[in-house]
Amino acid sequence: MKLWGGRFSKQAAKLLDEFNASLPFDKELYIEDIEGSIAHSQMLAKQGIITKDEAEKIKEGLLEIKKEIEEGKFKWDISDEDIHMAIEKRLIELIGDTGKKLHTARSRNDQVAVDFRRWVLKRNLEFAKKIKELIKVFVDIAKEHTTTLLPGMTHLQHAQPISFGYHMMAYASMFKRDYERFMESFKRNNINPLGCAALAGTPHPIDRFETTNALGFKEPTVNCLDTVSDRDFALEILFNISMLMMHASRLAEEMIIWSTSEFGFITLSDEYSTGSSIMPQKKNPDVPELIRGKTGRAYGNLMALLTVMKGLPLAYNKDTQEDKEGVFDSVKNGLISIEILKETLKTMRVNKENMLKATKKGHLTATDLADYLVNKGIPFREAHHITGRAVALAESKGVDLSDLSLDELKSIDERIGEDVDLSLENSMNSRKSYGATAPERVKEQIEYFEKFLKESR
Repeated sequence: MKLWGGRFSKQAAKLLDEFNASLPFDKELYIEDIEGSIAHSQMLAKQGIITKDEAEKIKEGLLEIKKEIEEGKFKWDISDEDIHMAIEKRLIELIGDTGKKLHTARSRNDQVAVDFRRWVLKRNLEFAKKIKELIKVFVDIAKEHTTTLLPGMTHLQHAQPISFGYHMMAYASMFKRDYERFMESFKRNNINPLGCAALAGTPHPIDRFETTNALGFKEPTVNCLDTVSDRDFALEILFNISMLMMHASRLAEEMIIWSTSEFGFITLSDEYSTGSSIMPQKKNPDVPELIRGKTGRAYGNLMALLTVMKGLPLAYNKDTQEDKEGVFDSVKNGLISIEILKETLKTMRVNKENMLKATKKGHLTATDLADYLVNKGIPFREAHHITGRAVALAESKGVDLSDLSLDELKSIDERIGEDVDLSLENSMNSRKSYGATAPERVKEQIEYFEKFLKESR
């Protein structure tokens, strides 16, 4: 007989057990369930609802169950439905009728809410830590490449010369926003559902502030009806992971392009590359490709839970059981993706010579010529037209704009003087506005992120 089966005259069908059960995946929450139950029983004793001896007996039994699970000795039975019933059933087997008192003033509704919320809160902090480690890699790479020329692109076309260090700082900025999202989610959702019971609270004289302190929450939730059906915290981590994976996928796409023979900007290490089963010469960028692929999987998990939640009336509904598998999947794949991305970046080789060669294509200093003419008092639209003619001349000669001689430039417009400097280095170095690509500005950005890494908690 199931623990809830008092009003039923027939056993549940085996097909229902299989369809209804969440135990195969929610056993992931065993630590949070045991910790929550210990806190709950200790509070019950403090409030005089059960005795201190009973609370101690419950605690000892729960710790024994934790040991059984971790040693692989716990017997999982799908008929127990979920991790909460599995643990409670085993507790009663271990300590007898005292175990039946554990569920006093509690429902599985607030029990699963506290377990899953605490699990998600821990993962928010885990992601934040890994993102900081990734940002440090960007900083370390940037330090080595503040003057390494790279073609900055728009529309995937050569635009203006920048440094590779500057490019890395762009990704540091991206992932810093991810760090902040995970931390803000942790702070916003660090509230205690325990004690809300099924939906309306409990008549027992419990102390929700006691369990709040015991479990490390900031404060109890304010409204029990909302609490037991709230899965915003799960949706938030799915959104945060989706955004994180989108950023990782953008970088992955560039790494794939940069590692091609056509670009050759980077060489991925053998440790984080794979070969072909038929072509011996191949070295495939499987890590960034898989990151790019797993991003779609993260999006799917987010959309799935949004769809589950969109039509649910208050309060708890069984639909909400579908909240965990997608979160577990996104967390697992998100964490390993960020970890392996970090290691792939650390071990890749940057090919500065190939980057420099690429900056000689696409007339990257065209804007510099236009700016030079504007400083001579020529209206920008006229300067733009003059520069376009200079680019056309370079194209006709099969050279880069930066390689045209002064006489060739003067043949376009006599107002171009000896003080014109269309070198790639000058172009990069001249962009000194705050947040720009000039080496001194990139060094400022590096210092900014080093301070962030040091001060963030």
